[in-house]
Parts: sequence; C-alpha cells; structure tokens
Amino acid sequence: MNINVQAMLDTLPIMGLGMAGIFLVILIIFVFVKLLMKTFPEKKDAQDK
Repeated sequence: MNINVQAMLDTLPIMGLGMAGIFLVILIIFVFVKLLMKTFPEKKDAQDK
C-alpha cells in the first residue's frame, strides 16, 4: 500500500474550503431561523399558562 503524502497535503486546502462552506451554510440557516422566530413569535393560549 502506497500513500502519496504530497497529494494528501495538496488537497487539504480544498477540504478546508469545503468544511468552511458547510459551516457557513449552517450559520446562515441558524441566523435565518432565529430571525423568523423573532419576527413571528409563538402565540401562547390562555390554557398553556
């Protein structure tokens, strides 16, 4: 089994960009959901208290 270390090191920046992109998308979705929750708060009924 032959492992090409140089090829692995060359692909690390691509992997880092992919992981950063995933993190950014999750962060955007989180902020969007928080904004929607603040814009349209949950209505409480009198029975819930």
